[in-house]
Amino acid sequence: MRAAAAGKSPGGPLSRPYLEITLAVLALVTIVAFESMAVSTAMPAVARELQAVRSYGFAFSVMLTAQLLGIVLAGVWTDRSGPLPGAFAGQVLVGLGAATCGLSSRLDVFLAGRALTGLGGGLLVVMLYVIAGRVYPEAVRPRLFTYISAAWVLPALAGPPVAAWVTDHLSWRWVFLGVVAPVVATMGALWRAQSRVDTTHLREAVSNRDHRTHVRTAWAGLAVAAAAGAIQYGTHELSLEWSPKTVVAVLGLAGVAAVAPVLLPRATWVMGHGLPSVVLARALLCAAFYGGITYVPLFLVDQRGATLKMAGLTLAVGAVGWAAGAWYQGHDALHLPRYRLIELGGVLLAAGLGWLSLVAWVDLPAWLTVVAMVLAGLAMGTGVTTTTIVALELSPVHEHGETSSSLQLADVLGSVLGIAGATAAFAAGHDPGRDNPLFGAIFLGLAAVAAVVVPAGQRIRT
Repeated sequence: MRAAAAGKSPGGPLSRPYLEITLAVLALVTIVAFESMAVSTAMPAVARELQAVRSYGFAFSVMLTAQLLGIVLAGVWTDRSGPLPGAFAGQVLVGLGAATCGLSSRLDVFLAGRALTGLGGGLLVVMLYVIAGRVYPEAVRPRLFTYISAAWVLPALAGPPVAAWVTDHLSWRWVFLGVVAPVVATMGALWRAQSRVDTTHLREAVSNRDHRTHVRTAWAGLAVAAAAGAIQYGTHELSLEWSPKTVVAVLGLAGVAAVAPVLLPRATWVMGHGLPSVVLARALLCAAFYGGITYVPLFLVDQRGATLKMAGLTLAVGAVGWAAGAWYQGHDALHLPRYRLIELGGVLLAAGLGWLSLVAWVDLPAWLTVVAMVLAGLAMGTGVTTTTIVALELSPVHEHGETSSSLQLADVLGSVLGIAGATAAFAAGHDPGRDNPLFGAIFLGLAAVAAVVVPAGQRIRT
């Protein structure tokens, strides 16, 4: 930052002033990415051993709900104390959650471990974005987020086969326990980095929100997390009739609609100019993408006879596209204005999901699903990565914690709503062995959600 002030080039994320903290951040992202991909592969074995096949989805929804709470609390914490204390706390919770899952012998203990992991992950992701906003100059951030996206590629490719091998030859428990040691090592690396990097500015620019506002935000975060959990519970095994679970889902949806505006920039739901539309575009991208890819393995296994390993590798292809899109947005000379990149992300994601719908409806060969995953990955690498950069540029430094929290809330809330909508549609229309039209309709509906990103991108320009 001092170099930029003196008119010198600030260098890249791997230049001497930023090298150690960049390596610590990338190591942490790699661990989180591996845990995410590996757990998805190991979960069927977990459900069988813990006699919780019917509760399979709760392992994911509990984590997402806790992550929502962590994201909101992270925004409050970083505004008051800077990002470093929360970053260390997040790592402790992720490690503790993984250890709890690996040592659990009952479902309730396992779910508690997933909740700890989600809470820690929510803290971490916000803190890392705030570190990016305060440590790195604007000219360096696009390249940094290129590296962060690339850090997902190897875990996304290696996670499913490694987790499958560990589960088959050792135990699913080692998929979780294997995360603990790298988390501890990364904590040491981040501690070392903070002692060698000028982190004064990480403790400066604290938000001017008062204590009452922080308390209100924390309670709102708890409320929206509970509402999101109600949606997940109520849409599980949904049938086309009124039941107590249906009522819970409707109440949860109403709760999200009522409380989420307190936590997001004003006018987000109505596509307000600037930052509100950035956050809305992020939520729409995540809803369409995660709602779609959640059902790709089920589609491939049930309707196309693919193995779980092959279905996981198909998902991994999307990570390569994501990294390519992130690389593209990181080179300013190659692309259009940034708000156009967000529009492009919406177009590519709608095209990928539309292609997936065609594969399902017309009964095209299963390998063509790879095309859809490449397009979807490109869309997320281009669009989601750009929303982070634009949001930080549109926010004053003292609001980076609040803005980062809003972005991550949009991530998780969009994912919850997208997955819940797809789950409700699938549960209501499921016809074993004859679900091609149903999958086609789900993917097409999510493509329509992605298409709304285009007008949101046009509202971002200020």
